Amino acid sequence: MRLSCLQENLNRGLGVVGRAVATRTTLPITNNVLLATDQSRLKLVATNLEMAISCWIGAKVEEEGSITVPARLLSEFISSLPSDKVDISLSPQTKTLGLQCARFEARISGVDAKDFPPIPKVEEGIDTKVEVEALRQGISQVVFAAATEESRPVLTGVSAEFDGDLLTLAAADGFRLAIYKLPVTVPVSQKTEVIIPARTLAELNRLIAEQEEAVEITVNPNKSQALFRLKNIELVSQLIQGTFPNYAQLIPQSYNTRAVISVTDFLRATKTASIFARDGSGIVRLVVTPGGELTPGKVIVSARSEEIGDDVGEIDAIVEGEEAKIAFNGKYLTDVLSVLHEAQVALETTNPSSPGVVRPVGVDNYVHVVMPMFVQW
Repeated sequence: MRLSCLQENLNRGLGVVGRAVATRTTLPITNNVLLATDQSRLKLVATNLEMAISCWIGAKVEEEGSITVPARLLSEFISSLPSDKVDISLSPQTKTLGLQCARFEARISGVDAKDFPPIPKVEEGIDTKVEVEALRQGISQVVFAAATEESRPVLTGVSAEFDGDLLTLAAADGFRLAIYKLPVTVPVSQKTEVIIPARTLAELNRLIAEQEEAVEITVNPNKSQALFRLKNIELVSQLIQGTFPNYAQLIPQSYNTRAVISVTDFLRATKTASIFARDGSGIVRLVVTPGGELTPGKVIVSARSEEIGDDVGEIDAIVEGEEAKIAFNGKYLTDVLSVLHEAQVALETTNPSSPGVVRPVGVDNYVHVVMPMFVQW
């Protein structure tokens, strides 16, 4: 193997695949990154056995070959080099990778590429494309609601339902539920539902930050793996097996009180209250009061802690229905308000012990349900 490429391209490529390198593992080779020549390009691959990221970068290839070397060592060395041409050569007998850039030289001991776990090929099955902007917004408004504890594995993933030209993403952790609908540009032939690990989608969201072309999504026929194809990057992920809860029945169909509030004001008031709520198990109380003929309605956001003190914030709102009182975990409110792009949000409540529903005003493709907390008023 003998080739040369630019330091900045190699550095960027290693940054892309680096997040798939295993951190705690029983298989030491998954701490390595695979370097292989592939039709006059250099292919970099890393996997933690749950997901694998491949990235291709432009290179001048003189001799074909492949090797795996410790990922962290290679990326730290490459990132410290000057912006110049990097010459890479492999000595097949000693499995040593030689690197030369400007006046720097290094040799790294590698492990044979054939010992690297095979990367699954996902070629047939459900195939569709999604516009980058819609996918980015969908992932960011849903992924944070997935569970982080492994006690119910299906909840650590995001339900993705492909139906015709619509993709519905849903995540829940037992305390909140987020549902986002987005169009796909290539309709799917049959309705398919899979559970994608939330970690995979968070990673995908990071990778598509600089993308402009639509993302191609393929789910294999037995729904065990999904492939996300970007420009010069492929991400393959195992899917979570199991049945996602029927979340449609968790969304309240009616409400007694609806308050329309500025997202910025609501987020500021909730963040301020959360400072005082830290010691009071995160409880933020909301009192929604309808307005009179001349006075606007309002929402009072408060928190109190026995040891520290209390805080009250008041924000204007357009309120329909009766007065309402409800308490939430402040973190859940700030999480959802932080990802909304719309100027206003509607909060719908029925009673203090029923879930609250947050809907951005002006769009009907997103709904967020938050379970209330029980407090003594």
